[in-house]
Amino acid sequence: MDSYKITLSEAEIPQEWFNIQPHLPRPLPPYLHPGTGEPVGPQDLAPIFPMGLILQEVSQDPLIPIPDEVLRIYQLWRPTPLHRARRLEAALKTPARIYYKNESVSPPGSHKPNTAVAQAYYNKVEGVKRLATETGAGQWGSALAFACKLFDMECTVYMVKVSYFQKPYRRSLMHIWGAEVFPSPTDRTRSGRGILAQNPDSPGSLGIAISEAVEDAATHDDTKYSLGSVLNHVLLHQTIVGLETKKQLALAGEEADILIGCVGGGSNFAGFAFPFVPDKLKGRDIRIIAVEPTACPTLTKGLYTYDFGDTARLTPLILMYTLGHGFVPPGIHAGGLRYHGDAPLLCLLVHEKIMEARAYHQNPVFAGARLFAQTEGIIPAPETAHALRAVIDEAIVCRETGQSKCIVMNYSGHGHFDLSAYDAYLEDKLEDFEYPKEMIEQALADLPKVGK
Repeated sequence: MDSYKITLSEAEIPQEWFNIQPHLPRPLPPYLHPGTGEPVGPQDLAPIFPMGLILQEVSQDPLIPIPDEVLRIYQLWRPTPLHRARRLEAALKTPARIYYKNESVSPPGSHKPNTAVAQAYYNKVEGVKRLATETGAGQWGSALAFACKLFDMECTVYMVKVSYFQKPYRRSLMHIWGAEVFPSPTDRTRSGRGILAQNPDSPGSLGIAISEAVEDAATHDDTKYSLGSVLNHVLLHQTIVGLETKKQLALAGEEADILIGCVGGGSNFAGFAFPFVPDKLKGRDIRIIAVEPTACPTLTKGLYTYDFGDTARLTPLILMYTLGHGFVPPGIHAGGLRYHGDAPLLCLLVHEKIMEARAYHQNPVFAGARLFAQTEGIIPAPETAHALRAVIDEAIVCRETGQSKCIVMNYSGHGHFDLSAYDAYLEDKLEDFEYPKEMIEQALADLPKVGK
């Protein structure tokens, strides 16, 4: 009988994270201090991050051991299954072989706890009492709330205001796991008050919420900041996804021809794809496709330049694709894909054309998600649905050309708390929004001046 799932035993959970930095085609440019413009050192990051994570941020070691306590918690849901989407293949009448790595089986329902647990651990061993963070759609906030509860730490979440009201059940998860959650921008921080003074009806953005969380951490001695994407150590922790996927494909007797994932800040996509990058650099013919919304087209329409990671200019300057740190995206339902920038490691690989990027409107994304739910049975998160749209399109190309390619995607999270978005789609209330070129140019006009 043909298999639908390729599984590993708990004994086969990878014992080390994969570090892409030694494999890059050129070194990653340094982060720059927001005040001096000089490269950032460990002492500059120490007020908001524990030293264990700072060292991972700059490490050139090819493999980083996973602490035993983190591995024990990973066993709650890892290894995650790799599914063969046979029913989707049949519906599409495609000769392509479609696989999806199902990260939705974690307790918070997404890939996010892979790094949330690791970050909580490294903060706990250095005596940190509370973590402050931001969240868009709520997947990251709920994952960090879950991780903090396991390590008996406090958690404060600044949730982008539009998502705070769009996705109340993500907020409920955070509350169940003991976190306090505030709709950002708030009046709790100087940066939040500044935004509200300019626009009392601000829907918020990840850049704004990051400013509030960083300020919170920097002004409280017992608190550190935790980020769910973008930074090198976050992507490092997510590589457990790609490492497991490689093992499972080998068990299935497969080699991936196309890898696909959605991108907001880049953590799920990078963690899934990075372990395959050395194969591509050695000459293997493999396409690696990042998918984003047309409403926040960072990789497809942004500039590759230094910018702040947040709206209030508190973070270091990062060389990345950016739409400008003042960018406030429309309130599309893929809340986790609305960040103005992307992970610098991912951006470097896109800039070097090792990875490619494409963008989709909401309605075709939800159409693909409905087809997936009707065939495979699982309702995808709106973010994950962007990757699914690209999978379906590539499978259709295979149908038209007769090529039998192996297409593998990271199924980054389920959509059980996003059903209002599906209601809007089914009632023809979703609007396709392509961010206007002139608004992008306006946001980019305020980029920091960095010497060449």
